[in-house]
Amino acid sequence: MQARMKEHPLTAEQINCLLGAAQVGHLATQGDNGFPYVTPLHFAHMNDRVYFHGLAAGQKLKNLRANPKVCFEVTGPHSFIQADKPCDTNTAYQSVIILGSAAVVEDEAAKTAALDAIVAKYTPRHSGAGYPANMLKMTAVVEITIHEITGKYYA
Repeated sequence: MQARMKEHPLTAEQINCLLGAAQVGHLATQGDNGFPYVTPLHFAHMNDRVYFHGLAAGQKLKNLRANPKVCFEVTGPHSFIQADKPCDTNTAYQSVIILGSAAVVEDEAAKTAALDAIVAKYTPRHSGAGYPANMLKMTAVVEITIHEITGKYYA
């Protein structure tokens, strides 16, 4: 995993914190028409990878099977920094952008571990409940291997 330096970079700890706290990430894939396709989704970050789940069929899976290169973005809470002139007004924010390769997780134990992490993040009261076999079959879990990660802030 490579981190690029930019002006106002987040530290690795701040990047991990934002990935743990962010409720929605945005996944960009490339459609067969050549256009980017962006999907908001719930996700978990663990073991230096990003995981998300969804139906085992659909546009985002079709796209990443044809081209596994993806971009994944999260943004933390933001606020406006007011100024006397409109052009001097700014936004305080944190964001992370990941470039990586996405693949459907085939190993059942790895798939379950990723689902457990997603459940623990979004619905912790259901942690450890298990998953019916028919639901596991209908659910795709995707792993994004991070090739490059950039975290940035402005305050």
